[in-house]
Amino acid sequence: MGAIALGGLATQLAGAQQSKPARIGLLRTTSPDVRDPGADGLRSGLRELGYIEGQNIQIEYRWAEGRPDRVPDLAADLVRLNVAVIVTGGEQAVLAVKRATSTIQIVMGASNDAVQAGLVASLARPGGNVTGMTILSPDLSRKRLQLLAEALPGISRVAVLSNPAYPGTELELKETLSAAKSLGLALHNIEVRSEAQLAPALEAARARADALLPLGDPFFTAHRVQIARLALKHRLPGVFYWKEFAEAGGLMSYGPNLREMYRRAAWHVDRILKGATPAELPGEQPTRYEFTINLATAKALDLAIAQSVLVRADSVIR
Repeated sequence: MGAIALGGLATQLAGAQQSKPARIGLLRTTSPDVRDPGADGLRSGLRELGYIEGQNIQIEYRWAEGRPDRVPDLAADLVRLNVAVIVTGGEQAVLAVKRATSTIQIVMGASNDAVQAGLVASLARPGGNVTGMTILSPDLSRKRLQLLAEALPGISRVAVLSNPAYPGTELELKETLSAAKSLGLALHNIEVRSEAQLAPALEAARARADALLPLGDPFFTAHRVQIARLALKHRLPGVFYWKEFAEAGGLMSYGPNLREMYRRAAWHVDRILKGATPAELPGEQPTRYEFTINLATAKALDLAIAQSVLVRADSVIR
């Protein structure tokens, strides 16, 4: 009887071990009190694949709360927990995690250009311990400026918000300057390195330009509400890279859907949890880009958006 009891206990323990939830890490630059499209998208994608948080998967959340300087320590914290996979977005955060570990698998929820930043060798063959979602579209700045010029034909000067500390800024700024020149727009680059510099930067933008265009950077995304509010205060129409900026009060946005990118990243997480390695999983690009116009903001700025532009919007916020 003792042997039978011990055998039964062993079976129960084995079953408990098999049902132990997979543990992954999610590192975001935003704050937990802000509805985060990356976290929402990842959870949604995991649910579709059969993962229920708290049952068969556990997510360790780490939030930088808009402070890039916190990212390396948060990355190291997740590495110490020895999670199976770390999901994060933006070149700076991915690089921080990559420096912290060469053994834990890393999935990019979003990045501007993972190849140019050296995060992966190529999309088809990432190599190393990184794979996931990347935009890889040098034409996006041109498209945003074109939409801005068509929507508001009177503008001639555009203020660009850029963070020189962010990997990829130099290349994107170069592409944006080239696009502006071809469109006959004067560009004024205003550097922002911290939250304290946002208000002075927007004041400078108002003095130098007719419109605003921040470059792609998770720091700006984390402070999108503040940026949208300051742009409205200084009566600066802006074109942004995520829809969440327009939802926060920015005038327009054009780019991929951030939530959908993280939702797709869940597929990479699933494959890795089932034994695949990033080297075997090609990186992916978004297949759809969204154009959003906030008409409430246009009204507040006393702007009339050209009808030819309005009809092309995928969504209109009223």
